[in-house]
Parts: sequence; structure tokens; C-alpha cells
Amino acid sequence: MVDARLDRVNERWAVEATEGGGARLAPLGDDGLPTGEVREEADLIAAVRARPEVGRWVWRSTTEIYPRLLTAGVRVERCYDIEDAELLLLGHEGRLGEPRSAAAAWARLHNRPVPADPPPRAAEPGSQSSLFEPRNTSGLPFEALLDVYADQQRRYDRTEHPGRMRLLTASESAGMLVAAEMNRAGLPWRADVHRAVLHGLLGERYASGSPRTGGGGEPRRLAELADQVSAAFGRRVRPDLPADVVKAFGEAGMRIKSTRRWELAELDHPAVEPLIEYKKLYRIWTAHGWSWLQDWVRDGRFRPEYTPGGAASGRWTTNGGGALQIPKVIRQAVVADEGWRLVVADADQMEPRVLAAISRDPGLMEVAGHDGDLYTSLSDRAFSGDREHAKLALLGAIYGQTSGDGLKNLAALRRRFPLAVAYVDDAAKAGEEGRLVRTWLGRTSPPAAGAGEADEAGIPQDEGGQLAGPGGEFTPGYASSDARARGRFTRNFVVQGSAADWALLLLAALRQAIFTAGLRAELVFFQHDEVIVHCPAEEADTVAKAIRGAGELAGRIAFGDTPVRFPFTTAVVERYSDAK
Repeated sequence: MVDARLDRVNERWAVEATEGGGARLAPLGDDGLPTGEVREEADLIAAVRARPEVGRWVWRSTTEIYPRLLTAGVRVERCYDIEDAELLLLGHEGRLGEPRSAAAAWARLHNRPVPADPPPRAAEPGSQSSLFEPRNTSGLPFEALLDVYADQQRRYDRTEHPGRMRLLTASESAGMLVAAEMNRAGLPWRADVHRAVLHGLLGERYASGSPRTGGGGEPRRLAELADQVSAAFGRRVRPDLPADVVKAFGEAGMRIKSTRRWELAELDHPAVEPLIEYKKLYRIWTAHGWSWLQDWVRDGRFRPEYTPGGAASGRWTTNGGGALQIPKVIRQAVVADEGWRLVVADADQMEPRVLAAISRDPGLMEVAGHDGDLYTSLSDRAFSGDREHAKLALLGAIYGQTSGDGLKNLAALRRRFPLAVAYVDDAAKAGEEGRLVRTWLGRTSPPAAGAGEADEAGIPQDEGGQLAGPGGEFTPGYASSDARARGRFTRNFVVQGSAADWALLLLAALRQAIFTAGLRAELVFFQHDEVIVHCPAEEADTVAKAIRGAGELAGRIAFGDTPVRFPFTTAVVERYSDAK
């Protein structure tokens, strides 16, 4: 029975969609080469449905085929996304930025002129079926696609850790399946609740009679706040234009470099309070206001188009919709269907636990080997019970705060957890020297390429200017002439990226657990260290247990047999905003 199961899991078939809804297929061997003839079939859906024994489907791009299968009710257990694999392999070879399409890979393989990748497709709000193109638009013959796949199998053997790199590719391909399934399921969204929240925060949709706006554009509350800001300065000031605000404060004898909240809060001026409130509400109005609601919510669902590995670190991004930055107040509109619940799970102190696993530091692994609060355990060991200092010290080591109090905290960490600190120190040194670093599974940092630093190259900060937690993110395509800044980036990359590796395996394990248990539950949301499952109320406890089990399984698969635990804080709620 076990041998038969393994045979099924290992059975691979390549497939591509053809004109008129047909398909080309071929069975593949362990070396990636066809083990039988290429077959032409008239119906892609029927061809895949008729082969439940296939353990892994190999195709050019998940977004080319899988949404069409889902629409027909066909679920694929595993896949291999050739173009996604090409991106990962190029990065490992230090060639990130080169075209990653299958056509480009085939051209490189045969020393032909390499075509540029097609421009990214703009998101199409409110659309689902039109998001994806079901036909092969690459112009690459099927036999050439098989050629690329076989070459990729050979390239894995030339990587630093072939087994880990294969696992990374498999998990990223699984992430592509999850992304397509989440798009189809959609996040439950109550448009009426959203409108009520907006009205409560912003007032009428358009102001009337405002001396500044002349009766158009901004909602009433924003217009009122803008008038208060102007009155405080004694002249007309546009609070939505940072340069105008900086100039106005300069004229008042107060020099500021930016209009960030923490910098404004230090000023003693009557414009500060209405300006801070304006900025908060303006962000909601522009990012998740009435226009957003009209564009992105259809039939009670918000369907963002997720991009697995869209950030340099491997974290997910979205192609429009702002799904990963939903303000807490707007989360009131995320409401489970009647009789259903939202199981919202946050990984507890994920990045410090990942650092323990990848550094193999015995002391830190022991601290991370419990479900309780990691920072409290850390403070008891190295910071005389001061949890806040322990937290700042560990996050400072990860994010690069190595001066001032951060330097003193780092010294305390180094004495108690030398392998953990050395791990991130070595990554920082590699970055300063212009070398590449890799996550635990093999995702590779972007190469340094002159000036053009990402704004958040240093320590991520929240709006209050405080050290941000694991939610901080760096701009993809990072490049800098500043060696120290790049060192801070690579220091964080090895931890944040390895956490993204773990999260992919978590999603794959959770997806499989839900399917195996025969649940009606659906994965509907994911960001960094948080996952939401929408399920019937009676399935909520089972789903919560499945999430915990998936987290532990992902830790074992990614990092091997370590004492490190990966617990979750889980809430079963009817409304997303009630989870925190």
C-alpha cells in the first residue's frame, strides 16, 4: 500500500493547454525526460481528470492552467511550475534579473538570443475568469518545454544543497496552487458593513461647500481636517502633499525632514493633531475607500491576485487590491458566512524561532522549544527578566540595529547565544562584501547593483518610529552602493527569507490536511505569518488543530529534527477584526 502510494506521488506528467481547449501531455521520468510519446487530447479538463494517479503535474505556469481546472472542479494535488523554478534557479546562480520565461530558459540552453519577459499583466479588479489566460502564449513548442524541464533537473544537482533547492521549488509550486485556490474562494466581505465603516470614519462621500475644495473630491471629514490644518498655519496648506506640509512648518520655524507620524508628534504646533488624523483617514480613503470597494468586491468576496515569492525575501505580494495591508478598522467588513467561522492563526514570534532553527544555536533552540512567549523566556536567561529589552535585542540582531543600545543588547545576546548572532553577523558581512546569501532552502538574495537604496534598507519602523516586528519588508530588487546598508539587508534576508520558506511548507501541509480530512473549509487569506481559513462552525476546532499540526510538520520538513516549536495564536471568530 505504501509503495503504491509512493509510486503515485512520484508519477509525473507534463501538460500544456492548446488551442480550442485541448492539451498535450507526456509522462516523465526521474531525469525529467519523457518516458513515452507525446499525446494530443481534445479536452484539457478531461485529460487531467482522467489521470488521478498522477502525483505531480509539470507545466509552464500555474496561472496558465490551474484556474481553468478549478473552474471545472478539478483539484491538482501537486505541480511543478517551470517558470517559477527558473526564477529560483537563476537566483541561485547569481543571475537574478535575467528573463525567467520558459522561452528564455530554452534560448539560454541552446545559446540562442534570449527574449525579454513579457511585461507584467495589470490586475483586473473584480474579475476572476479573465485573470488568467488558459492558452500557451509563450510560442514555445511542447518538446522545447520538456527540454527546459529536463535541464532544470540537472541544474539542481549543481546547487549548494540540491535536496533543499528541490524542496524550495516544490513548496513554491504548492504556493502557486494555494494562491489560485484562494483567489477562487475569495475572502468573505460585507460591502454594507464596509460602507457603514467608511461613513462613520469619513462622513459623506464628497464634501460640499468646503472653502478649500470648492465642494468636490474629498469626503466631509477629510475636508474638515484639511481646513483645520490650513487654519492652524494661517494659509492654505495641502495636507496630502508632504512638500507643502514641510514648507509650512519651515515657515513656522520648525524644520522637519518628513511628515512621518513619529516626527510630527514631536512638534508643538496646533496643526499636528488634525494633520496626523488627516493622514490616517486619507490612507484609508485612498487605499480602501468607496472606489476600492466598487473595484475589488464582487458577490460578497474579495479576490486579490496573490503573487507567491513576489518580494525578494520570498514573501507574498498581491497584484493590486492591497490585500496585505488591510487596516484593522476595515477588517470589520470581513465577516464569515452565516453558520461559518473564520479561523485566524498568527505564528508566534516566527522569525526568532526560525533564527534558532537555522543557526542551530543550542541555547536559542531551547528558548524556542516551548509554546510560551519566546521573549519572556529569553529575558529570563539573558536580560534579568526585562522582556522589552530581550525583544528589542533579538529583533535588533535580525534587523540590524547594531549601534547605541542595540550594540549593548547585541553583546548580551552574543554572550548567551553565540551561534545565532554569528549566523546573522556572517550574513551581514557577506552583504557588505558584495557576496550573495541564501535562505535555509536556497532562495538567493538579489545582487548589489550600484545606487538606488530601498527606503527601508535599515531597521523597519512603524509609524511611531519604533522598531518594527516581523511584519517589516524590504523592497524587491534591492540594490545599494552602501555596504553597511546592504549588510543590514542580507542580515535580515537569511532569517526573513527562511521564514518565508517555512510558511510555504505550512500552506502546503495545511492545504493537504484540509483535503485529506474531507472538510468544507477553505484557505482564504495569507500574509507573512498569518493565515485565515473559512469553515463551517462545526469544523473550526478541527481546522485549528490542523493549523498547529501543519506548522510543526513544516518545521520538521524545512529544518530537520530540532527542538524548535512553531506555535500559533488562534482565534475562531465571525469577524476578522475580532481576532486581535
